[in-house]
Amino acid sequence: MPEDDVLTVAQVATELHCSKPHVYKAIRGAIAGVSKLPAIPMGRKKLIRRSSLERWKRENESGCPDVTMSPSSELKPLTH
Repeated sequence: MPEDDVLTVAQVATELHCSKPHVYKAIRGAIAGVSKLPAIPMGRKKLIRRSSLERWKRENESGCPDVTMSPSSELKPLTH
């Protein structure tokens, strides 16, 4: 799969073995202990780049719950 593929929420849910509502929660940053999943808004529809999903999985796998992903892939503390 090319790094710049664009995935739908349904495709991401299938890959992560979770529901579409759970993916939307990840996009909103509403899952405790998990950074916000970067998405491209297309009206109500959200699209996720393959490269962003892979980076998000790696960063969350490392156990850094208090970070958000930036486009430059630097880790930044969450602001509340």
